[in-house]
Amino acid sequence: MVTWILIAVAAIWLLGSLGVLISGSIKGHPKGLIPAALSNMGERFGYYIMNAVLLLFLCSKFGLSDGTSGLIYSVFYAAIYVLSLVGGIIADRTQNYKGTIQKGLIVMALGYVLLAIPITATSGNLSWLLPFTCVALALIAFGNGLFKGNLQAIVGQMYDDYEAQEAKKGEDALRVAKEKRDSGFQIFYVFINIGGLIAPFVAPSIRQWWLKAHDFIYNANLPELCHKAIAGNLGESADKYATLSQEAVISGGTFDPSAYLEVFNQGVHFSFWASVAAMVLSLIIFIASKKMFPTPVKKEAAAAVEYTAAEKQAMAKEIKQRMYALFAVLGIAIFFWFSFHQNGQSLSVFARDFVKTDAIAPEIWQAVNPFFVIVLTPIIMAIFGSLARKGKDISTPRKIAYGMAIAACAYLFLTAFSYMQGYPSGEEFRATGNEADKAGWWVLIVTYFFLTVAELFISPLGLSFVSKVAPKHLLGLCQGLWLGATAVGNLLIWIGPVMYNAWPIWKCWTVFACVCIISMGVMLGMVKWLERVTK
Repeated sequence: MVTWILIAVAAIWLLGSLGVLISGSIKGHPKGLIPAALSNMGERFGYYIMNAVLLLFLCSKFGLSDGTSGLIYSVFYAAIYVLSLVGGIIADRTQNYKGTIQKGLIVMALGYVLLAIPITATSGNLSWLLPFTCVALALIAFGNGLFKGNLQAIVGQMYDDYEAQEAKKGEDALRVAKEKRDSGFQIFYVFINIGGLIAPFVAPSIRQWWLKAHDFIYNANLPELCHKAIAGNLGESADKYATLSQEAVISGGTFDPSAYLEVFNQGVHFSFWASVAAMVLSLIIFIASKKMFPTPVKKEAAAAVEYTAAEKQAMAKEIKQRMYALFAVLGIAIFFWFSFHQNGQSLSVFARDFVKTDAIAPEIWQAVNPFFVIVLTPIIMAIFGSLARKGKDISTPRKIAYGMAIAACAYLFLTAFSYMQGYPSGEEFRATGNEADKAGWWVLIVTYFFLTVAELFISPLGLSFVSKVAPKHLLGLCQGLWLGATAVGNLLIWIGPVMYNAWPIWKCWTVFACVCIISMGVMLGMVKWLERVTK
């Protein structure tokens, strides 16, 4: 019941956000913006259905440890950003951006189809079924790489064309057109998060419906215990398994761990068909609107200019300074994404193990982040705008430093809470912990609030910083380096579940808090230099 109430609330926010956008903020923007945003929203909706459950699905289906599942998740997440570079190169060389985007949606749909096939994992088929699942994830990552950056390039070209058109009307018209670009990408970003807001509800709802249809009750802790029972190594978890397994049968009959796992994972498999449907819908929207979309074109080569030796030396020195500044911020970005994307790793298993999930499945809590993005974006924009009007504008490097401080607050809160509760490691708590010792949902709300505010200070502003500091002839490379830094940060996130299961969890959160605090200090130490470079 609670799940469906949350779905209704999310739907209301969805309709409200769309209403606000359509009621006035879209006026004056290129007509292809909304179809592009809707196509992107459909793809993100399908992606986040899968992404919300991926880590826990790998654990429940194959009996993998949190660390091993986290490693697969990390490589997959990093591959999405690395392959975005490949997708961009393919589109640049073929000059067929629209065709590349369409192929990306088709490849992603194929990957989701493979994931949706409900094959039960056994000791006899594990040797090929796990690689089969990884191939499906590779197809999704590659399709995402073909789609992700190229659709954004098309949106950017819309505004290039729009500004060129308005420039013919005069400087005032051009100034207004340039102001539209930022708000246009903010609209685009909101649609992404609307997809991310609704998606995490889908898989848990289908899974719980399928369990109930087979006389079972959902319990987040049972899959791991079922795998241990089948393998005959319950150990200290035997009493907990006996209690939870009997509670999980609606009719009170005999509990079969193999049957429970099969039904549990089938429900998740069926939810991936919703991802397939989302890809098809996104493809239909894109094809139907294709004539509205421009084709990004290569910039014409600038006329050759002769420079003196002194001028060349000065230019080379400036480029070096800019690249040094860029790499400094990229280093900070790696540690931010390493900490922030624990929402799909250690924070997901924390929600599974330490938070009461009898009413709300742990995967659903990932919807809190996009919810806060939608709600907080206009507030933060208004605050920044007010400070700018008062002549108290905060520089981009300083905002990034503040963002790391806010991210640290999330983990300092978790550290203090977990220490006061005396929580052991995740592995120990799953074996011997009591339901009464679990935390309330408010702990996750507070954590995601801080992390989302940090995201809004760092993610879009990091892109802005790159565009400011990058040498004009290296814009594409520098944007690629930003994606590369994101990929490196994502590749490291598997460390979270390893620490979480090895130490009392307050120590795990302390590591992330220290990473954020040290990054903030380094950023503040460089801020004056970075401000000079970006002037």
